[in-house]
Amino acid sequence: MSVFRDKVCVITGAASGMGRELARQLCAQGAVLAISDIDAAGLEATREMIGGGNRILVDVLDVANKQAVLDYPAKVEAALGAADYVFNNAGMTRVGDVINTPLESMEQVIDVNFWGVVRMTKAFLPQLIETKGVVTNISSLFGLIAYTGQAHYCASKFAVRGFTETLALEMEGLGTGVGVCCVHPGGVKTNVARNAVVDFIPSGQSKAAMDEDFDTLAITPVDKAVKTILDGTARRKRRIVVGSDAKIASFLQRLMPVRYQTILNFYTKDKSAL
Repeated sequence: MSVFRDKVCVITGAASGMGRELARQLCAQGAVLAISDIDAAGLEATREMIGGGNRILVDVLDVANKQAVLDYPAKVEAALGAADYVFNNAGMTRVGDVINTPLESMEQVIDVNFWGVVRMTKAFLPQLIETKGVVTNISSLFGLIAYTGQAHYCASKFAVRGFTETLALEMEGLGTGVGVCCVHPGGVKTNVARNAVVDFIPSGQSKAAMDEDFDTLAITPVDKAVKTILDGTARRKRRIVVGSDAKIASFLQRLMPVRYQTILNFYTKDKSAL
């Protein structure tokens, strides 16, 4: 029997991609779902896809809205019961280097990707302590390595990693029984790159070419990625690395903390090597 059966699972960013697949697989395992996103139409499509009847709560929620996030746990508990699992999946990216990207764009990425995770985690911790549940925060491969043109995204995902790993130590030290997982997906076949807002692209490059490169490097199907995340969450693994590309990059970064990028550039050029 699945550990998620009849458990209240909260998922942000559930209108598409990994969030939608998390909802689909958890529903198939008998979970009770509270799904949210800023995309109302996408959320409705997720609801229609998975069904769920009165075992699903659907809310338009912006994780960058502090008060909305603080109010959300009470709504979930009133409708479904206290949360057993919280999957902080909502996120965004933009494209542009540090020099040419407006400060406001960088702030937006940090606000959604990092502060959204912090807000949701803080808001739901009392319930998770009550249920001895698990919070699973989605970082990224770019929470392990740097990547040109993604300073704001990397910064947000490195911050998620630092926050989550520290939280895990604190929850263990206090004996709360709360599990804390940090997820580092590599290239997953979703529309995250195609949906990225472009602030700056160097001369001679194009968004279409960047999308094509991402499609080539996105080697992990979304259903397989989510299965890995759920398996790791069920086991309360502190670090869940998704995809061979992320595993290779993680190993190289630990082996050569400064020079790892030289080797990764080879893998990026010779995509079959992954």
